[in-house]
Amino acid sequence: MALAILGCASALAADKVTVAVTAIVEHPSLDAARAGVKKALEDAGYKEGDNLTFEFESAQGQPATAAQIAQKFAGEKPNVIVAIATPSAQAVVSATQDIPVVFTAVTDPVSAQIVTDRDHPGGNVTGISDFSPLEQQLDLIREFLPSAAKIGVPFNPAESNSIALLAALKDLGKAKGFEIVEAPASKSADVAGAAQNLVGKVDVIYLPTDNTIISALETILAVGAENKLPVFSAENDTVKRGAIASVGFDYYQVGLETGAIVVRVLKGEKPGDIAVRNATGTDLMVNAKAAEAMGVTIPKSVRDRAKQVIE
Repeated sequence: MALAILGCASALAADKVTVAVTAIVEHPSLDAARAGVKKALEDAGYKEGDNLTFEFESAQGQPATAAQIAQKFAGEKPNVIVAIATPSAQAVVSATQDIPVVFTAVTDPVSAQIVTDRDHPGGNVTGISDFSPLEQQLDLIREFLPSAAKIGVPFNPAESNSIALLAALKDLGKAKGFEIVEAPASKSADVAGAAQNLVGKVDVIYLPTDNTIISALETILAVGAENKLPVFSAENDTVKRGAIASVGFDYYQVGLETGAIVVRVLKGEKPGDIAVRNATGTDLMVNAKAAEAMGVTIPKSVRDRAKQVIE
């Protein structure tokens, strides 16, 4: 009987897993992605405090800290490391070649050198990309502001995700009659100044999925409201916080999709055999209060098809 009980306990212990999660910064979109990952694990039977250890650390916007966290996790050897956002994914991939890595909220994993091939990533890495639906977002700006010609884009030049988006924006913007005006900000403290420098130079501000910029969102919104300069965004969570509108991903859903991949890895699939894919589903969200504050009228066509209008 004692041997049977011991064997049972060993089996339970073997079922316990550790998932270590790191994010470059905490803001609502990335937090929602983390929550989605955790919910997917729970739905698959992995319960924190029971058979799951779920560890999380934020780099607080510092790439050097992201590297330290990655090294720490690599030394702890969890079953899977989940890396949220491009800088954290780059740090984790540099830290380990054997621990399974699942990334999420990464704009362009190939240009960021996280994987070499989306369809056949190989090695120990796979995940979910959140490359923005840029054409829909530019069309939305045009629908709001038919005569707009110049779009200001605050971005962090050190974030490879932002460089990839900026290049795509320039190409697509030119085809749609927009000039893209760059507003670099290397750290959160520089974001307000970058936004202020756009006043009088552009017709609208567009916020990409740049972690430095989004972490300082309120400073840009203040510039927009004070100068009647409309602020649009690539992220729906920023619309809830005060941007005018976005066609963007639900990052909780992105997290659920990411968590489903984590479960596959925990059940024995090799990350390198799982194709990287883009997140699915986008929603149109509009903030009526923000539109009024920034002097913009919401077109009826936009209001009619929006999933949510925040009054």
